[in-house]
Amino acid sequence: MNMADRIQYLRKAKGISQEELADKVGVSRQAVSKWESEQSTPDLEKVIILSDFFGVTTDYILKGIEPATDKEQKSKEFTSQVLYIVSTAFVAIGLFCAFGEWYETQTMEAVWGAMIIQAIGIVGYFIAKVLSEEKAPFYVNWLNIILIAFMPVSMITGFISILFFGQGWIAPYPLGIFHTLLFALVFFVILAASYIILKNKQKD
Repeated sequence: MNMADRIQYLRKAKGISQEELADKVGVSRQAVSKWESEQSTPDLEKVIILSDFFGVTTDYILKGIEPATDKEQKSKEFTSQVLYIVSTAFVAIGLFCAFGEWYETQTMEAVWGAMIIQAIGIVGYFIAKVLSEEKAPFYVNWLNIILIAFMPVSMITGFISILFFGQGWIAPYPLGIFHTLLFALVFFVILAASYIILKNKQKD
């Protein structure tokens, strides 16, 4: 259905003649006839008047895009909320898998496998963001930052601890006194900074 067909369909659904529609829009009957026979198209001002008169969106008249019904919108929002929760769960599962595997084997393969699980969670988060017109809840954003940052911060501070103090491990969780202290300091700064940034964004 093209624009001409949509205008004709809306007019007939309203039960009015071309002349009556012309009076409502402020054009001649010939102009309406030309719109419906694809000889011309209404300008933007007339499209807005038509959308108000017929109770549809301008997108529907111009492109045929149907507005989402309340039921569809609620379904979309529910799906996005579930995806937000599931994505955060995947990120958490990835982190705990890394802890368990490292405790058993102390190999980097365990860490890479866990990071793949976390990556799936991150992809799910962005899919939820696309589906939802609303922003992700504050707790979802902050929890994701905490869970995603934990392993990299632990591994980086572990490397620094080995480099400067000769103790520690490049591990998914802090090991040894120097590694733990350095990790706690850096991680606290990340927690505080991310909390402040997210809270400020929430106000916007």
